[in-house]
Amino acid sequence: MEKIGFIGVGIMGKPMAKNLINAGYDIFAYDIIEEALNEIVEDGADIGTSPKNIAENCDVILTMLPNSPQVKEVVLGKNGIIEGVKKGQILVDMSSIAPLISQEIAKELEKKGVEMLDAPVSGGEEKAKSGTLAFMVGGKKEIFEKCKDILDVMGGSVTLVGEIGAGQTTKLANQVIVALNIAAVAEAMILGKKAGVDPEKIFNAIRGGLAGSRCMEDKAPRMLKGNYAPGFKMKLHLKDLTNVFETSRSLHTAMPLTAQVMEMMQVLITDGNEEIDHGGLALFYEKMNGISLKKEVKK
Repeated sequence: MEKIGFIGVGIMGKPMAKNLINAGYDIFAYDIIEEALNEIVEDGADIGTSPKNIAENCDVILTMLPNSPQVKEVVLGKNGIIEGVKKGQILVDMSSIAPLISQEIAKELEKKGVEMLDAPVSGGEEKAKSGTLAFMVGGKKEIFEKCKDILDVMGGSVTLVGEIGAGQTTKLANQVIVALNIAAVAEAMILGKKAGVDPEKIFNAIRGGLAGSRCMEDKAPRMLKGNYAPGFKMKLHLKDLTNVFETSRSLHTAMPLTAQVMEMMQVLITDGNEEIDHGGLALFYEKMNGISLKKEVKK
C-alpha cells in the first residue's frame, strides 16, 4: 500500500488522517504545531520532520492548510515539498485556497515531473470525523483515478469537476451558497420571532419544503440553542469569501449578496467572534434587532 504524507493535522486534518490510518494506510505526518503532531502520532502516524522530508519518504502527499500563503510556503518554500519530490509523485492539496494559486503551484511541480490535484472539501469537523466529506477535485482524470481510493476513505462524495483550479472554484461557489443560506435562515427566523411565532415551529413547518436544506438542518437548531461551538470557524469562512472576491475581481463578476454577507462577518469578527461557528451570523441579526433566537428554558 502507498505511503502517504499528510501535512496539516489540525481540526480538519487530524480526523482525516486518522481515517486513513484506520483504513490501513501508512501515514507520515507533519505539522508546525507540536501538540497536533503528537496527537496524530498517538493514533499511529509516523513523524515527518519537514515538508521536504515528507516528500522524500512518501508516494502521495496530502496537504490540509489554512490558506494560499501557507500552501505556497509548504510546497515551494525553504525545506518545502518541491525540494524533496521526485518524478511520478502526486500532491493532493485539500486546502481551500485561491484557484490561481493552485494553478501556479501545479506549474512549478510539473517542472519536477510531479502531478497535482486541487481537492478542497466541504462538511466541517463533524464530517471529517465520520469520513463523509464532499471533495471537489481539479486535475487530470488519470491522476484523479489513481487517488480516488484514498479520497474515498475521507469522503462520502468525491467528484472530478475539471482541470487544476476547478476544485477550488467549485469550493468558492459552495462557500458563497453556504454563507447566503446561513444568513437567509437567520434573517427569516428573526422575522418570525419578532412577529411572535416560535422559530422552532417555523423550522419544523418549512424544513420539508422548498426552503429546506442541509444548511438549515444544521444551523437552525444551533441558532435556537445559541450553540456556536465551531464546526467551521467564522474566520475561515471569511477567508474563503476573501478568495471569492479575489477571483471575482479578476473575472469582473458582480456578487452583491455575497459582499453584504461578507460585511456582516467582518462586523462580527471585529466584535471578537472570529473563532465561533459560521452559524453565528445569527448574532448579527440578533444585535441589529434587539432579540435573541435562543429558546428560553422554562423553570
